[in-house]
Formats: sequence, structure tokens, C-alpha cells
Amino acid sequence: MALRKICLEGAPVLLETAQPVDRFDDDLANLIRDMFDTMYAAPGRGLAAPQVGVGLRAFVVDTDWKESDPAPLLFVNPKITAKSDDSVAGDEACLSIPGKTYSVDRPDWVELRWQDLDGAAHQGRFDGVQARCICHEYDHLDGILITQSGALV
Repeated sequence: MALRKICLEGAPVLLETAQPVDRFDDDLANLIRDMFDTMYAAPGRGLAAPQVGVGLRAFVVDTDWKESDPAPLLFVNPKITAKSDDSVAGDEACLSIPGKTYSVDRPDWVELRWQDLDGAAHQGRFDGVQARCICHEYDHLDGILITQSGALV
């Protein structure tokens, strides 16, 4: 298990647009493994590569593990292809902004295209908490923090 340091608000990498992953190798697999270890230890439900100081378009999510069995998901080079017109306000926290909660409007559902650790393409639709978490982590890839899209609760 390798834990990485989580970058906190104010770190420049959190405000930059992450670059596409173009090498699907052991370094990427190690990064993703470390991100899962770091997310679970934090404990969080999602973690984007920029949050551990790596400016690549990748994030991990597990919205189930705190209440039931783990259901880890990883997304490399994700692209939101569709989203609901309806949005729902919800409270969100961020591992890079400890101790604060923000109310953020997010779509009810999102459709996504992404790659896995081998570079294989996938697509899927995510609803509810998964959609919220995916949108939160996706924002990190574009240098957007919940301080920019939500109101402090």
C-alpha cells in the first residue's frame, strides 16, 4: 500500500487543466493503485490525479465502500458525453479542502466515455451519488474546485 500526499487548496496543480494520458504502462497502474489506497485511507469516495500532484486526466471513485462492499471504478481520459438537464443540489466535501462542506448543483445523471488501465474504451451512464462524485472528480481534471461551483454550508 502506497499513500500519496493529497494536495491542499492553494496548490497550483489543482487549478490547472490535466493532460491526457498517453502511456498505459506500469507507471499508470501504480498511480491508480496508489490513488485507491490514498482515497480509502483519507477516507474519501473519489480522488483525481491532480489531487496527488499528478496533472493527468485520471480519477478513481468508490461511492459504495463506506456503506457496503467496495465497488472501485477507475476512469482514464474521461469525457462526459451527455448529462441530464435537471440538477440537484447536494452537500459535497473535498479531500483537498478538509473540514469544509459546500452545496453544489450537479446533474441527476451523466453519460461518460473513458479508458481503463489497458487503454480499452468504455462508456456508461451513472446516476445519483455516482454521477455527483464523477462530476466532482471530473471538475478536478479541468482545474475546478467546489469553491468555484458551490456555496459554503
